[in-house]
Amino acid sequence: MKKFYLLLYFLFILSTTFAQTFSGATGPITDDGQPNEYVVSVSGAQFSNLNTSLGLTQVCLNITHTWNSDLNVFLVSPNGTMVNLFSGIGGDGDNFTNTCLNQSAPTSINTGSSPFTGTFKPQETLGNFNNGQNGNGVWKLRIIDTYAFADTGSVLSWSITFGSNAPTPFAFTSSNLPIVIINTNGVQIQDEPSINATMGIIYNGVGATNLVTDAPNDYNGNILIEYRGNYSQSLPQKPYKIETIDAANAELDVSLLGMPAEHDWLLIANYNDKVFMRNTLAYNLFTNMGHYATRHQYCEVVVNGSYQGIYILMESIKRDNNRVDIAKLDPDENSGLDLTGGYILKNDLSNSNDSWLLNFNPIDHPDLDIRLIYEYPKPETISLQQKTYIQSFINDYETALYSSNFSSPTSGYRNFIDTNSFIDYFIVNELSRNNDGFKKSVFFHKGKNTATAIGKLKAGPVWDFDWAWKNINECSIFSATDGSGWAHLVNNCNPDNYSTGWHVRLLQDTSFQNELRCRWNELRTTILSETALFNYIDTNALYLNQAQIRHFDRWGNLGLNTGAPEVDPDPNTFAGQITKFKNWISLRLDWLDENIPGNPAACSLSTSENTSNTLQLYPNPADDYFFIQSSDWTANTTAKIRIIDLFGRTIHQTTIENSNESITISNYQSGTYFVEVLTDTSKFMTKLIIQ
Repeated sequence: MKKFYLLLYFLFILSTTFAQTFSGATGPITDDGQPNEYVVSVSGAQFSNLNTSLGLTQVCLNITHTWNSDLNVFLVSPNGTMVNLFSGIGGDGDNFTNTCLNQSAPTSINTGSSPFTGTFKPQETLGNFNNGQNGNGVWKLRIIDTYAFADTGSVLSWSITFGSNAPTPFAFTSSNLPIVIINTNGVQIQDEPSINATMGIIYNGVGATNLVTDAPNDYNGNILIEYRGNYSQSLPQKPYKIETIDAANAELDVSLLGMPAEHDWLLIANYNDKVFMRNTLAYNLFTNMGHYATRHQYCEVVVNGSYQGIYILMESIKRDNNRVDIAKLDPDENSGLDLTGGYILKNDLSNSNDSWLLNFNPIDHPDLDIRLIYEYPKPETISLQQKTYIQSFINDYETALYSSNFSSPTSGYRNFIDTNSFIDYFIVNELSRNNDGFKKSVFFHKGKNTATAIGKLKAGPVWDFDWAWKNINECSIFSATDGSGWAHLVNNCNPDNYSTGWHVRLLQDTSFQNELRCRWNELRTTILSETALFNYIDTNALYLNQAQIRHFDRWGNLGLNTGAPEVDPDPNTFAGQITKFKNWISLRLDWLDENIPGNPAACSLSTSENTSNTLQLYPNPADDYFFIQSSDWTANTTAKIRIIDLFGRTIHQTTIENSNESITISNYQSGTYFVEVLTDTSKFMTKLIIQ
């Protein structure tokens, strides 16, 4: 009897410690951005139903590669279930040596460093394989070198292990956020070309619960999808570019989550933004300032059955009546007013094929050459005449900007740019101390001229705030922890792309400084008050509070300094991230309150002396012209008219003989002005809005 119980005991021990390892094929990793697959065959009756009692427990590998963060590494089961073991980690380090992925490991592989020797949690749970599927068949290690034709490597060995006490699948069942489900039918997404896929969006309305099992009710159709971005693409959570299409692969304009119909969309990842608001807050502010910024909606995303975390579904920047609202410019529009607009330009990473070299160098760095990209029309469609026109316009603007009388309201830079947009662009990017706001991801756009007015160059839309609103190890401008530093002086940082430096020159104009100061003071009482900013943050933090738990469980980077190289400790809770975000903004507001240039005394123009309610302007607001009426005027009244801006400068003066004479204002910047009317017996003053 003792022998019988002893046998049972040994059988129990064996059953609870069972493990079996299968080794896979090896080979080189092609350096062309295409998937490489290394297979291993699994057989045995015990693997017909993978679960927590007996399932996949570990993956080990040895890989040589000369730039680890180029690699995206997946494991694919016989039924097509795919788990991301790791992506975009290790920077420029070399190799993965005796690297094992096990769900029971105490730390995530995100915390490791090359060559990642040891045992780590993978970026996505291995438990997703233990869902009852049949484990018998061909398993594949899939590796993609996302930065093609640069670094090389090979798989030296790899293996998968099955055993008892296996991890459980991650269960994503519902969300208060819209749910986006993408299926590529087994085809790997890559950075160009885009691939065909399907997308369903589940959204049951504000406050409702969205179930993964619900039928898609916001969109359910075909898309083209590819990775997007430069640095952001190297991170584990991938950003996507999406185009909605019909069954014939033709562009299909649709409204997604209430945004105006279009076919070009983006899914922006949040791996580098642990409050999920660095982009949305900036876009919200620019919109509330009266400009276009990309509309957006939070969502949770599933790709090929794999939960990917919180994303921002947003509009791409493009010419459209509901986006950058400028005239459409066809290739055959090469003369007259048609030629003058619209154009979208970009300061970013560029080459001689997509951009042109400016004739002027930044005033603060004459050693730097600057290029502007043809964003619209695109380099491949813009005509020679259109290139010549927009190059000449920018050259004329810079000629005026760098001239000795550049600040003249009639012959200086104001003839070419919409200063209000440049001021608001400056405020959003300086408030956030945006590392990219003045050197790349910088957009400008120009509308079409009219018969009476120039379509002036506008700054914006604002874009790309992943590295903003925090202290990063990117020269002293951006690493200061006391709220200080001017982002527009980024040329002092020896960056990878160079700023036009236009704001450096604009700030040498006292009038521009005063306008900036007045705009800052005005906004600080409304949308830039600490109360307003914190209300926005708290409202969104509450909205995202359930989803953030799943997001950080998926990516395992909470409390770790991942993504942009921050100089501060990384809080290990979402609440801590929000507090850090708010504290940073408070310091920045205080510093800008003290350091925004300009004279606050210029922000009010007294109109109390000799004013009269009998004076009326019409139309008001006005765009091209206005008339004056007053019940105090006699039939033979002669009046001297003076238009004064907010800083007391006379920008126009004339004399009229009667109230039927119109006063032309089409050449003046939009904004608030004062109109002074002086007769032999009285003096009137009232406000005029030019739009």
